[in-house]
Amino acid sequence: MKVAVIGIGCTKFGEHWDKNIQDLLSASQLEAIEDAKISPNDIDAIFSGNMCGGIFSGQQHIGAIAAEILNLNVASSVVEAACASGGVAIRSGLQAILSGLAEVVLVNGVEKMTDTKTPQATTGLMLAASEELELFQGATFPALNAMIAKKYMNDYGLTREQLAMVSVKNHKHATLNPLAQFKKEITIENVINSTMVSDPLTLLDCAPISDGSASLILCSEKFAKKINKPAIYIVGSGQASDSLALQNRKSLTEMKATQIAAKTAYKIANVTPDDIDVTELHDGFSIVEILSLEDLGYFKKGEAGKATAEGKTFLDGEKPINPSGGLKGKGHPVGATGVSQAVEIVKQLRGECKSNQVKNAKTGLTHNIGGCGTTAVVHIFKKEK
Repeated sequence: MKVAVIGIGCTKFGEHWDKNIQDLLSASQLEAIEDAKISPNDIDAIFSGNMCGGIFSGQQHIGAIAAEILNLNVASSVVEAACASGGVAIRSGLQAILSGLAEVVLVNGVEKMTDTKTPQATTGLMLAASEELELFQGATFPALNAMIAKKYMNDYGLTREQLAMVSVKNHKHATLNPLAQFKKEITIENVINSTMVSDPLTLLDCAPISDGSASLILCSEKFAKKINKPAIYIVGSGQASDSLALQNRKSLTEMKATQIAAKTAYKIANVTPDDIDVTELHDGFSIVEILSLEDLGYFKKGEAGKATAEGKTFLDGEKPINPSGGLKGKGHPVGATGVSQAVEIVKQLRGECKSNQVKNAKTGLTHNIGGCGTTAVVHIFKKEK
């Protein structure tokens, strides 16, 4: 498996009160096309990840908007997989190229969230959970992840300080990312003493509501060589699913879909977790980063909290995680997140990240989930030799 990434584009994440979905898509799409040095007419298909355009923005049929921006009449589809919509959109683009149906594909992820009030945003996001078993019972995603955190802390001795360090790290990294929503470092005390959302998770354990768009230009290896452009290659991809409701899981302290998706991607790419130099993983809540570090095979069960507290996942640590600031620091416009992770990894492997650059990064990984680990998608990227 070998699909090239020859163009990337991403807006700043945060509050874009003066922009709509079309404005955001236009910015990232045109940036990616310019970066790839191709014509819009080279594009054979478009896949756009979006979760709640209808609810948050009053706008469905976003695939048509993505094509209209470029004055194209190609097949243009929307991919929805909750907060994993962007990651699954990338996978859809890969499949189109590998099947031979397309040679050049534009992949987008976009979401406009800040025009909604908090109750509306909460209800919209909970569409990714079980309506009957969770939403109707009054559960929210902070509450569901709080249950996961409580269980993990009880079983593995994770301390509140270790959990808070996830947010501390990601905010520190975000200060180095010009596209990040938050630019202020925080302390363990700030996290623990911020507004309680669902015990033990406070406001600073939770990713924010954000606006943003990200885009990639994917192409076949043949096309990349034809235009003689250095490329980063996606060499592995995996996707898996788990039960919608947490009560139907065998374990609350691991996300099986992540484990399966990662195992598949490692096998296809012929790499191991030790080969990954830089990772952008899904930290919608601080506890999710802890679980994901173990589900991806980076640390043994119960050891991710200690590793984080020891600085092993910091930018200069042995396993750099979320140098962009992650969902917590960079922002989380849900449909855009998975694509923005890929943009960051491509920049890392190109050596374009300046102050948040991971040294000598040659292999990178993105991990994007929807719901409480209900959908997981993992992609592995390699720098061309």
